[in-house]
Amino acid sequence: MQLSTVILPVRPWHNGGKDQWTRAEELGFHGAYTYDHLSWRSFRDKPWFGAVPTLTAAATVTERIRLGTLVTSPNFRHPVTLAKDLITLDDVSGGRITLGIGAGGNGFDATALGQEPWTPRERADHFAEFVPLLDRLLTEPSLTRQGTHYSAVEARNIPGCVQRPRIPFAVAATGPRGLKLAAAHGQAWVTTGDPKLFETGTPEQSRDAVRDQIDRLGAACAEIGRDPGELDKVFLTGFTPDRGRPMESLDAFVDFAGRHFALGITEIVIHSPIPDSDFAADQKVFEQIATDALTQLT
Repeated sequence: MQLSTVILPVRPWHNGGKDQWTRAEELGFHGAYTYDHLSWRSFRDKPWFGAVPTLTAAATVTERIRLGTLVTSPNFRHPVTLAKDLITLDDVSGGRITLGIGAGGNGFDATALGQEPWTPRERADHFAEFVPLLDRLLTEPSLTRQGTHYSAVEARNIPGCVQRPRIPFAVAATGPRGLKLAAAHGQAWVTTGDPKLFETGTPEQSRDAVRDQIDRLGAACAEIGRDPGELDKVFLTGFTPDRGRPMESLDAFVDFAGRHFALGITEIVIHSPIPDSDFAADQKVFEQIATDALTQLT
């Protein structure tokens, strides 16, 4: 049972950005993640910084907390260049990096490089090739592979990751192909719940959907003879019908978290508050959750 936070890269490093990461470690969070986007939704025309440089900076001012993306996608990343960045991040952090990775969507990232947005099938096709290739790039010192969407030609990744055989993957997936990738390559699985329920669903329906996702992940593991207990189950909050209610008080969060831990979730991730946004919350309540919630849940 672990509690982590996600810090959106919206604050300049020397004007509040650095303080968020050091404070996350002081509060005792297991991990601190950030979104890996070029821009995102309501922050489209507001400050938004790059994930890899932000995590590199965070690695230099923290010592214990795990760091990572939640999540990276193929929308504007290539496995060869991403692997080099990740190996460097793992080195700078002393082996504290987790890669959250997903298939991506139709947001701004999908067209920023001038391409047409991929269909759901095309996203799944790219993801199915991206993850195994990245796995090999992070575990082999030299790799040549010709693929349909991604290739590597004598790509060198020496000395490799600090973490062996490579940094852990937290694979975000709800569909059958993505769940198979999580089962085959993930050390963790990530969900935000069922997005179809966000506007009109109920908290009970949302928990049922998460339970079903965990069951289907277990089935995907069973197909390849893997124990689903080997995968951490990570729940990124903020996208369920509850919306911001779990962050209204310590008691509300403990109730929310307890119900999800009972489903089989092993790590819950809450957003660091951002005023005047979808992630607005009382900073004092956020910090109280960080320091006291797990005590009440155990």
